[in-house]
Amino acid sequence: MKIAAVQQIQRGERKGAVEQYVFVRLHAREGEERGVEEALREVTGPSREEAGCLSFHTFRSVRDPRLFYIHSRWVDEAAFQEHARLPHTVRFLERVHALLDQPRDVTRTEMIG
Repeated sequence: MKIAAVQQIQRGERKGAVEQYVFVRLHAREGEERGVEEALREVTGPSREEAGCLSFHTFRSVRDPRLFYIHSRWVDEAAFQEHARLPHTVRFLERVHALLDQPRDVTRTEMIG
């Protein structure tokens, strides 16, 4: 399915489509690191299966075990917006919200070089 979405862009069927690179920073409350990691593991598989997802990876800081990141790549903004509405994403956000000691930081970007 991912190949089909990329082929649509290449054929011009998704006019103005610009790949989206999304960085998410999550900082767990003390003692909630395991819960954040589990929530990340649960959302990764379904997110990777989405038609508009080109890649989806999760990371943990080596210096701060309470600090996590998501880096994902989407065929375009519409694909990311669809991801945000899907049940597995909504469940993840609801679950992880209670485990954080700082607001999650989401940065949507496009590549410049």
